[in-house]
Amino acid sequence: MFKQKIVVAMLALCASLAQASGLDSLEQFVKTAKTGRAEFTQVVTAPAKEGQAARSKTSSGTFEFSRPNRFRFIYRKPFEQTIVADGQTLWLYDVDLNQVTSRKQSSVLASSPAALIASAADIKALQADFVLAAAPDKDGLEWVLASPKAKEGMLQSVRVGFKGADLAALEIVDSFGQRSVMSFASLRVNTPLEASVFQFKPPPGADLIQQ
Repeated sequence: MFKQKIVVAMLALCASLAQASGLDSLEQFVKTAKTGRAEFTQVVTAPAKEGQAARSKTSSGTFEFSRPNRFRFIYRKPFEQTIVADGQTLWLYDVDLNQVTSRKQSSVLASSPAALIASAADIKALQADFVLAAAPDKDGLEWVLASPKAKEGMLQSVRVGFKGADLAALEIVDSFGQRSVMSFASLRVNTPLEASVFQFKPPPGADLIQQ
């Protein structure tokens, strides 16, 4: 009986340590990764409609960030798009439409998935907008579940996946049930990045929409 209690206690301890590891990885990443560059692949899956299979679309590109509050996503395939946060303004440039949308960055970033991996200054800043909890390991990754505190937003949940200390994946479920999984590769952290990386100027002739 005594040995059984020891085994149960050890299993409980191991489970507790495993749960903590994802949170530890997130905290360490936010604390130590001040800049970064990676390639990404994103798969977006819409909820299945009655009598139809779920539909997915895949895109890819590059991602760079400089903490806090600066990042750039460049989508290269299948359609070209650029998303830049310069510290004040969030820019979205759709090449095919030749259209630029700008928003005040402070009003949209705090509770966004980007805050979890790129823009938040520290873990306390994240906890102001998300409830963070360890999630079960899956696909060889340690996961953190981030639930937005703002219930009226577009996000239902966000999961951040780590492989060791490295950011590996981001899984987003929005309020419509659409699921987006972004996988990162060739991640390099604390690499020097020029300030110009996070500057954006609308191309001549592009339609500008300010929101």
